[in-house]
Amino acid sequence: MAEAYMNHASRGAWRAYSAGSHPTGEVHPLALETLRDAGILFAQPASKSWTQFECPESPHMDLIVTVCGQAERESCPVWPGHPSSMHWPFPDPAYFSGPLSDQRDHFRSVFIMIQHRIDDFLSVGHLQVGMN
Repeated sequence: MAEAYMNHASRGAWRAYSAGSHPTGEVHPLALETLRDAGILFAQPASKSWTQFECPESPHMDLIVTVCGQAERESCPVWPGHPSSMHWPFPDPAYFSGPLSDQRDHFRSVFIMIQHRIDDFLSVGHLQVGMN
């Protein structure tokens, strides 16, 4: 959700890529639903491993933002040599269990957290980190 929202909200000033330590191979359907409900356009979402961004032909990263919030479930990568990194711990809504309506509410709640953090970053963060 963060990748899609950042690419939407930054209007081309930034290009976000999302990846994880243990991708499931598919994007959670409620993440897609949440983005559609928010009017966020996205192209071919994919569940990716961060290892695909370690290759010399990978896109250059100006900033690494880790969002892994639950250390017992997920490890955060170390990105040596990059000019800047930030950690924004969000709960992973895919781990939330309960009735479908509660799951939808939880995905929306996490998405709102993501929106606020990215909106704050875009309003002042570009002054601290070089834009690509």
